[in-house]
Amino acid sequence: MTETNELLLSQFQYDLPDDRIARFPLTQRDESKLLVYQGGQISHERFADLPSLLPRNSFLVFNNTKVIPARLHFTKPTGATIELFLLSPFPTDQPITLAMEVTGSAVWQCMVGNRKRWKQDESLETTFPTPTGDVILTATWHDYDQSIVQLDWQPTELTFAQVIHYAGEIPLPPYLKRDAIDADRETYQTIYSKQEGAVAAPTAGLHFTPAVFDELAEHGIDHEYLTLHVGAGTFQPIKAEDIRQHHMHTEQVVYTQQNLRHLLEHPDTIIAVGTTSMRALESLYWIGTKLLRNESNPFQLDQHYAYQLPADQQPLIIDALNAVLSHLIITKQESIVAHTGIYITPGYRVKMCKGIVTNFHQPGSTLILLIATLIGNDWKHVYKEALQNDYRFLSYGDSSLLLP
Repeated sequence: MTETNELLLSQFQYDLPDDRIARFPLTQRDESKLLVYQGGQISHERFADLPSLLPRNSFLVFNNTKVIPARLHFTKPTGATIELFLLSPFPTDQPITLAMEVTGSAVWQCMVGNRKRWKQDESLETTFPTPTGDVILTATWHDYDQSIVQLDWQPTELTFAQVIHYAGEIPLPPYLKRDAIDADRETYQTIYSKQEGAVAAPTAGLHFTPAVFDELAEHGIDHEYLTLHVGAGTFQPIKAEDIRQHHMHTEQVVYTQQNLRHLLEHPDTIIAVGTTSMRALESLYWIGTKLLRNESNPFQLDQHYAYQLPADQQPLIIDALNAVLSHLIITKQESIVAHTGIYITPGYRVKMCKGIVTNFHQPGSTLILLIATLIGNDWKHVYKEALQNDYRFLSYGDSSLLLP
């Protein structure tokens, strides 16, 4: 990464008053405000008007991951409550979507609340009702030191997705500072969510409604869906003053042949819907680069890779995309699972995305770094304007369209 004072955490902070955090969504998703930043100019619009505000021939890319009810609670005979927060299936290289379909037993890496009250040789049990009768769910340690937990259930014919649908709770972001309610099961999902496996919503998509999609079609604006399963690491604060010392989390992403073909038709007009879509798109370029260079583990991308190759050795976008498509065709796979730890910070040159639709993010977060990478120091102007014009912030807040 480039040596520059812009990589100090203090440069990416701003004052976010608590009362500006949207703790609940608007009744009508597309009635949120929309701040439009284009080439340094800012205007204030309504999200419902997004289709008419996008550049001609824009190609939107959405993340169709679906949030799972990842919080499970067990009460011990002593009265102590143990919370399991499901992070990822174990082993981590298996597709999360397939892990949701297993029956009888599952093994997951977890964050364990009240961990000290759960002994290594102790099993936890809870019973909960379903339309077909009661289900018994048991938790035991699979690997105590690594916080890996085995979950078994009766009746065994139920899938893991069915079990947690009834036993689990939607994991709202910690900054909302409230418990989940039944309505969150719907409002904290995009209307196009499909592939189960995220523990946080791709919140830029929460504003889209059938009416907005109809308007996009009327304006001739095409779109595509890929899948990045948002992990809990998205909320992990940067603690190091030199942001280069931050350990970036890794997330699972799925690319299909259809994704590649569609992107190759629109390589110059891609607009990401959300930071997770941008993360997936930029990762795709570097995966293609690794394939072109015959490097090992092309579908594993660490946080440093995008900064290692000199500009004159970086391939064209079309060549990188074609490399991934060719790999899928040659190996006779319709889709591929990858793991990306890409760390997008100022100094990174954005490859795939010509703009982004995104909410307003936490101060000093990796998401602010991504926005600053796209529009430079103007991010401060954007956020100041939003604060001065009563925008609602964070997951359930208002939206922006950022076009450098």
